[in-house]
Amino acid sequence: MPEIITTTLDNGATLVVEKNLTVRSLAARFLVPVGDAHDPDALEGRATMWSELLLRGAGELDSRTQADAFDLLGATRSAENTRFYTRVSSTMLSDRFESVAPLLADTILRPRFDESSIGPARELCLQGLASLADDPQERAVLAARARHYPSPLNRSGMGTEAGLVALTRDGLASDWRALAQPEGAIIALAGNIDAGLAADVLNRLLTGWSGERAAYETGADAPRGYGHEEDDSSQVQIVVVHDAPREPDDEVILERILVGVLSGGMSSRLFTEVREKRGLCYAVNASYAPSKETGTVTAYVGTTPERAQESLDVLVAELERINGAAPITEEEFRRAVNGIKSRIVFSGESTAARAGALAADIHNRGRARSLDEIAARVDAVTLDQLNAYAAGRSLGTLTIQTLGPSALTPPSS
Repeated sequence: MPEIITTTLDNGATLVVEKNLTVRSLAARFLVPVGDAHDPDALEGRATMWSELLLRGAGELDSRTQADAFDLLGATRSAENTRFYTRVSSTMLSDRFESVAPLLADTILRPRFDESSIGPARELCLQGLASLADDPQERAVLAARARHYPSPLNRSGMGTEAGLVALTRDGLASDWRALAQPEGAIIALAGNIDAGLAADVLNRLLTGWSGERAAYETGADAPRGYGHEEDDSSQVQIVVVHDAPREPDDEVILERILVGVLSGGMSSRLFTEVREKRGLCYAVNASYAPSKETGTVTAYVGTTPERAQESLDVLVAELERINGAAPITEEEFRRAVNGIKSRIVFSGESTAARAGALAADIHNRGRARSLDEIAARVDAVTLDQLNAYAAGRSLGTLTIQTLGPSALTPPSS
């Protein structure tokens, strides 16, 4: 059975290791506590530029030789910006950790930010923004997010054109040195590795890395309500967002199962009621995203202008109907639970998935959970508990975003 050990490194960063002797691989995830939420308004996009530039040279290695060094060791690498962290990840054979770890440490502690890399990185970020013109669903989702959360939690993570253009090489480098600190940093390792060895290696490599984590300020309450973006298209995008439990509330697992009933495959309520019975749409789904700071359910329908109003009405009706008006059946309950347990098993077969889950647990809950603990919590839920939770559940103030030729009439509820 995999063993989870959590320790604090000499510099204050948290190290969590899940040792699994049944695999030969190892996944590493470094969460550096500075992300989208920490970008100044005038420099929104700084975090996404960092995620591009961290993989363009570090220490003595320029962009090409850094890539070659990872490739020579058979190690993957990636860097992504998230709301509160810059995430650096790698997978490798477990016996190569001591060779790959110095490359990862340099990526975080000694990124080069070469002037020759700034222009290409900026251009990629600007192209990402421009690509939204061809992705109406993503535009609708981001617009809903912008109106559902307060600033800076409502940001897309892609930055703005003005913010990206305003960034300079010196500013990017100095801000990274000042803000990318170990206080609040999380390092998660999953695979065939000894926790003591990992701690010794990382303490040696990260010597001298010190400092306090960056802060951010939350703005005024979000407006929510209904919003529409006109788009001369033969399709209509509909996004509905409502609040849900945050981590580590005990109700999180109940919400996961409930959303599984709503959107857990071709037998789910949304697929059956919105698509199969009425033929209103080409796509419908709902997803639940809990964290320590926020918890939301986001429902989506893609349809045609002629069917858009009815699609919105039926979608919201189904989101409300599950709250006691139409109790969850035994069959729906079992199907949703089995789906969740299958995903738990599948995630256990991926060291990368486990490293990500361990890091997320440390941030959201302050401790890492084993797969057995997570599965046991799912098994402990009964149908009566789920229906009691649903009957007392409230959607709160909805955020509804549509994108298409004409505005719709939001449900009066």
